[in-house]
Amino acid sequence: MQQLNTFLTISPLFSLLAGVIGLLVGSFLNVVIYRLPIMMQQGWRKECTAYLQLNQETAQTEKEETFNLAFPLSRCPKCNTPIKPYQNIPVISYVFLRGKCAQCGCHISMRYPLIEAFTAITSFIVAWHFGYTPQAAFALLLTWSLIALIFIDIDHQLLPDSITLPVLWLGLCLSLFDVFTDAHASIIGTVVGYAALWSVFHLFKLITGKEGMGYGDFKLLALFGAWLGWQYVPIIILLSSLVGAIIGLCMIIFVKHDHNVPIPFGPYLAAAGWIALLWGNDLNQLYLTTVGL
Repeated sequence: MQQLNTFLTISPLFSLLAGVIGLLVGSFLNVVIYRLPIMMQQGWRKECTAYLQLNQETAQTEKEETFNLAFPLSRCPKCNTPIKPYQNIPVISYVFLRGKCAQCGCHISMRYPLIEAFTAITSFIVAWHFGYTPQAAFALLLTWSLIALIFIDIDHQLLPDSITLPVLWLGLCLSLFDVFTDAHASIIGTVVGYAALWSVFHLFKLITGKEGMGYGDFKLLALFGAWLGWQYVPIIILLSSLVGAIIGLCMIIFVKHDHNVPIPFGPYLAAAGWIALLWGNDLNQLYLTTVGL
């Protein structure tokens, strides 16, 4: 055990190990990103059916097979052939299969290996930044959760409570042990994070009559307040708003994105929060120096 601890304290080796684990986690995140919204929709449908008391015949015809994060096993979306374990190795299998199903030759989206590689890279960066510490373990967990939230929000404009709320509560619990911040700053950060975007939401709705963002965004900023403390909430809002505005304008000007079609804010918020997790103190110092405080 002592030799293992000595091995892991070597920063490059620990970071490489985190990157490899990130590859495997990225493969699982692909499952979460695809299946969790479907599971949520199925749950909503069942709740509506029960609430509206639809007849039993309709309910029976809508019976579906077990569908969760474990079952059914991964399969080709076209021919429905189950994917064998050796065909599901992160990135490597995609390269050897040339991005196609081994059975029917159907093209497999490049997005899957990209998410796996992205998870590996961000995991490596987190491990390198924090080193072999408890902070690294929890920061990795937060990073993986944010990746799932980002892509689910891009696809469905949803930030599932089943991810956001447990991670928020975890941040509050960690503050009791001063892992990233103290309990005082964490509790205030949770309140300030939620209230900040809640206020913007209602002010925007009062002025325009439209809803500018979802309640999931409030909870996500509250999550960062819980993990990092209230001191980091302003820089997260500033970063996410700046990046969101730039990308939004570029999409409207160059991609001809319909300005009436909403652009999810969650990915920008998640990216800004992740940056603050790693370099928030430096960014706060830079901001205070810039404004002359």
